[in-house]
Amino acid sequence: MTESPSDAPPRGRIDYIAEENSPRFQELKRAHRSFVFPLSAFFLIWYFVYVLLAGWAKDFMATPVIGDINVGLLIGLGQFVTTLVITLWYVSFANNRLDPKSAAIREDLEKQEAGA
Repeated sequence: MTESPSDAPPRGRIDYIAEENSPRFQELKRAHRSFVFPLSAFFLIWYFVYVLLAGWAKDFMATPVIGDINVGLLIGLGQFVTTLVITLWYVSFANNRLDPKSAAIREDLEKQEAGA
């Protein structure tokens, strides 16, 4: 027995393709990408600058700042600080901007699945 094609899924079933193409889901993806892509690019550039400086600007990286602490050590520690700041920033962004949108989508889908 074959099923006849239909534009809408049966009651209680979710059309995930339609939901993925919906404006609210597209806005959720847009909000996520507009935050993640630029920060990822920034961090990768920042990291590779550090690696390149360590490999080709050894005298600069060895420049003493305070006692035995040099520029290379400060930039290296800055990598960890940057990672922490980006992580905390993303968590705040997700909690305030992404989670409410995704919760609304999830709630509507759960209602749809329940047949409401």
